Amino acid sequence: MPDTMPSTSVGLVTPRTETFETPLALACGKELPGFELVYETYGELNADASNAVLVCHALSGHHHAAGYHDLEDRKPGWWDAYIGPGKSIDTRRFFVVCVNNLGGCHGSTGPQSINPATGQNWGPAFPLVTVEDWVHSQAMLADRLGIERFAAIVGGSLGGMQVLQWAITYPDRLANAAVIAATPKLSAQNIAFNEVARQAIRSDPDFHDGWYEQHGTLPKRGLKLARMIGHITYLSEHSMGTRFGRDLRTDSLNYGYDVEFEVESYLRYQGDAFSTRFDANTYLLMTKALDYFDPASLHQGDLSKAMAHTRCPFLIVSFTTDWRFAPARSRELANALLRAKRPVSYANIDSPFGHDAFLLPNDRYEAVFTAFMTRAYHDMTRRAA
Repeated sequence: MPDTMPSTSVGLVTPRTETFETPLALACGKELPGFELVYETYGELNADASNAVLVCHALSGHHHAAGYHDLEDRKPGWWDAYIGPGKSIDTRRFFVVCVNNLGGCHGSTGPQSINPATGQNWGPAFPLVTVEDWVHSQAMLADRLGIERFAAIVGGSLGGMQVLQWAITYPDRLANAAVIAATPKLSAQNIAFNEVARQAIRSDPDFHDGWYEQHGTLPKRGLKLARMIGHITYLSEHSMGTRFGRDLRTDSLNYGYDVEFEVESYLRYQGDAFSTRFDANTYLLMTKALDYFDPASLHQGDLSKAMAHTRCPFLIVSFTTDWRFAPARSRELANALLRAKRPVSYANIDSPFGHDAFLLPNDRYEAVFTAFMTRAYHDMTRRAA
């Protein structure tokens, strides 16, 4: 952590836990008897609770979106570049909430939690959850916090899918929606990538059909491969080429199968780190939630009909080199909103960093995002006047 706390940081933050004893009916037909959600907040909720912003996280994300957990923390929250005083989501104006989704492995109820019916970890018996299930649980948290309507709900990647689902399921509970580097449904190629990653985990001898904790093992090799596969799709060819090229770790080829190229070393490092901090069953759940998301499927594939009852203005943002969720998918969503006569702004941001661009500083991205959130703030204050 810097010696001096940046003036634009939300500073030290402490996660909170909310317990719900009310059963939650899930889209898969099963019921969660009760659950806990871990979340963080930044800024102050105003008197009429009209300044709340919900931030939805992506596949490997969590509730820690901004600030630091302790004075020794060298790495801020995953969206710290865009949350804080004077930033796009300005915490001098907004009260920001970020939740670790159900099924997660950072404190919210998931496969690592205790199943009250057995007294043991849920493990692979934890029911499959969907984007819609996450939105329902987030709405329950909002109720608990006294938030009837969010000034904005924002998210990137899988988080952007949650924003879309909020606008469809609870159209009166959000005033603005920002959908960033997302898609209204996965392509066959994306589903294929997810399936290869799942098979890497499931074929690990230490996976034990998901009961690895009972066997005292962890499927680290499978998780490592899954992360390596995923990480390749998050980066662009340009960013990988610029960063690594064909650089070798030594002066000459070794003519073997150990690490020789710098890009190999980087991917193995990323995989190793991920395999010790993320839960394998959670990874399977999250990728399935991605695969299942398709709001147009309830309307004979017509996305404009799926969006017809939404009521808020939308900001749609894509990035030029994002081939995981390509700009064409964002344009598809923007066009569907236009056909549904919904207010929408669309920006395709030039960036060399592929899908990961939504997490990184970018002047034009920041300008577009800030303008949208500023308008959300002014709309909020006009309604309050």
